[in-house]
Amino acid sequence: MNLYRLLADLVVAIHFAYVGFVVAGLLAILLGGWRKWRWVRNFWFRLIHFLMIAVVVGESLFGVICPLTDWEDALREKAGETVQQGTFIGRMLHDLLFLEVPQGALAPFYCVFGLIVLATVFLVPPRWPKAEGGRGKAESGRKYEV
Repeated sequence: MNLYRLLADLVVAIHFAYVGFVVAGLLAILLGGWRKWRWVRNFWFRLIHFLMIAVVVGESLFGVICPLTDWEDALREKAGETVQQGTFIGRMLHDLLFLEVPQGALAPFYCVFGLIVLATVFLVPPRWPKAEGGRGKAESGRKYEV
């Protein structure tokens, strides 16, 4: 198998996972806030989730093509193929990710999605990490919140 084709498929899978984390993360936060799931208030989860959508919003506002898309295209070219000639899984994931729309058409959607994620900071506020002064769980006698 062509190494570049395999790497292109890997990039598409990573891209798909990125999008999946952002979308499923928002759904989990909203559902978790309603169902009182403690884990959706985890500070680090929420920070990573927010930063991931912030990158997408920033790229769309400044007209930057996603680096993952560029990498996939470059790897497909090195493999001597187009996206349509990729492996079945690569094509399937690519088709799920990309819609045939004008370049700037998705920017408003990304911005609204980003604003909804920002609103969840107030609707389902994350827990701030507690400073323990360097003491571990056994020393302090307290359990860490997750």
